[in-house]
Amino acid sequence: MRAFLLLFLLFPVLELYVFFKVSTAIGFFPALLLIIAGSALGVLVMRVAGLATVLRTRESLQRGELPAEQMFHGLITAMGGGLLIVPGFITDVLGLICLLPFTRNFLIRKMRDRAEAQALRQRAFADDLQARQGPAPGRRPEVIEGEVIEGEFEHRDR
Repeated sequence: MRAFLLLFLLFPVLELYVFFKVSTAIGFFPALLLIIAGSALGVLVMRVAGLATVLRTRESLQRGELPAEQMFHGLITAMGGGLLIVPGFITDVLGLICLLPFTRNFLIRKMRDRAEAQALRQRAFADDLQARQGPAPGRRPEVIEGEVIEGEFEHRDR
């Protein structure tokens, strides 16, 4: 938690430092235009990627498949677009890394492996918990007794 707080506090300082270095190398206004262009590209990516993800997901559902792969692609693309929208060169580089196909596939593979491992841990924990506890004490399945008489159903209370 402390590392996240430290990173959260230091990140704007790093962004300002990088902006200062880039603006001294190429000039203030070109650096500012690069920041604005990166944000505009991020907005465009978010709009196009969102629509493409919805369409791919709908096609997968119509074929009767689970759209997990499309959801991962949409998530990584949206994350890249969101990072492009945030002003700064570091976030722009991270956003572009998320948008490149080979790094996006690598990130998706890592996310899928992590999600599968988490699902296995949860399933093993639930199975272990149920094995230790056994069936819930004092609970019986609800049974309704009755007799069929000439096509009618007569309910008999216990």
